[in-house]
Amino acid sequence: MVERRDLTSNRLLYDRTRMHRSPAVAKQLADGFSSNKCLASCLARSVSRSLRFVFLKYLFNMSEVVHPQESVYNLIPKEKVEIQKPPRYVSKFRPMVALEKELAKDAMRTMGPAKVEVPSPDKYLKKHSKEAKLSEKTQSFKEAHHTCDAKKPPVPLRTEMPLMGIHTKRDFIKTATVVPMKPQPTCVDTNKGHKQQLINSGLVPKYIKKKNYGEVPEYLQQRNEEEQKAQEAYDNYVKDQKEKGAMKHLSDEERQAILKGLKKNWDELHHEYQSLSLVTDTLSKKAHKECLEVAMKQLENDINLIERFKTIYIPSN
Repeated sequence: MVERRDLTSNRLLYDRTRMHRSPAVAKQLADGFSSNKCLASCLARSVSRSLRFVFLKYLFNMSEVVHPQESVYNLIPKEKVEIQKPPRYVSKFRPMVALEKELAKDAMRTMGPAKVEVPSPDKYLKKHSKEAKLSEKTQSFKEAHHTCDAKKPPVPLRTEMPLMGIHTKRDFIKTATVVPMKPQPTCVDTNKGHKQQLINSGLVPKYIKKKNYGEVPEYLQQRNEEEQKAQEAYDNYVKDQKEKGAMKHLSDEERQAILKGLKKNWDELHHEYQSLSLVTDTLSKKAHKECLEVAMKQLENDINLIERFKTIYIPSN
């Protein structure tokens, strides 16, 4: 009779589980069917796959219990092992970092406005308070200029005698007979009457009347002498080498032939350079292009050198 009542309650729990399909109800159902393995297996076959997996997992975890709470082994006193944690790491640079942070901290980077002294309500903005004021010295001079407080020296009396016996070294006769200095000629260059001396205006030929006008400057004479000496030294060196037979003068026909050959070689390289592909996507194309550019640059330098100098000496060897 007791077993039939248990089956009835378990059947109601099973129906509720199928209605909700939740893992929590499956756990409750497994707790109710732990005594009856047959009903548990029937429920595991009938419910859905997800609920069946939760139900079987809970039954498997219940079967793994080896030692229940009421066991003889629990009477044996166990030693408590205290795990000692290592001390917490604290950097040695922490005080220095905190100090730098306080020093570099701005006033307005905190929450709210800066903590400054609030102005007094008596110091409100008054009229003409922001206008520029004159200094005390200028103000006193201005007031003294407009007032008539300063008195002139008194007029001498009739009874006072003037100072006698004062002598001076100035010759009034000579200064009176001196011819007055002629005024400097000026010119007016604006319609508002601006004047300047005529000699500095550029209207008078002042530069061509200099003593050394038209002469070669000294630094040019010195440079010409140095060039002449260097040319004489080079000519002497070439003459000595020709006497020894170490140098040979290049004739005009040979010079023109060499120049023509260099230009022909440059044209061939230029034609080959123009026939290259526009895209240099490989290393071989890039290296070939750079080689042609170097060769053309060398030929251009040689052509300019031969065209610049008419007289060329080459070693006889």
